[in-house]
Amino acid sequence: MFSLKQKAHYVPAGEGEALFVGGGLGITYKVLSSSVGGSASVVEHTLQPKVLAAPPHKHTHEDEISYVAEGVIGFLQGTEVVVASVGAYIVKPRGIFHTFWNAGTETARMIEVIAPGGFENYFRELEPLLPTDAPPDMSAVIALARRYGLEFAMDRVPELLQIYGLKLG
Repeated sequence: MFSLKQKAHYVPAGEGEALFVGGGLGITYKVLSSSVGGSASVVEHTLQPKVLAAPPHKHTHEDEISYVAEGVIGFLQGTEVVVASVGAYIVKPRGIFHTFWNAGTETARMIEVIAPGGFENYFRELEPLLPTDAPPDMSAVIALARRYGLEFAMDRVPELLQIYGLKLG
């Protein structure tokens, strides 16, 4: 069905609505799901050095495909760890626990395609729950995650932080 919100558009390099979550994960909106009938969305993530983007988590509604555009990014999927450099693609199907981190010493950047769309709105709702100057409201974070069909494996966080010398973003 045709929607008046669907239209061809152009997003110049370096542009798009940007926000920063926690202490090291940047999100720039490139393609909103509303512009393509809900089929997908595209966000650009920046990640500060040695920052774990999120606790291991799994999606119940979306698949994600990540393209490493700058830097070196470590990915955990299930029990497998891959360190990906520029040009690599990582496919993260729904139902599999995964996370990622900046494995390098410079800011990393990746493009993420999320299908179907809609999950991009999670980041907007998460931002105020993770202030940089106060502890997060974890009950609100968990409630938000449930609304978006996310499940966290918080018990894996200390191990990842220690093994890879990371801090939680």
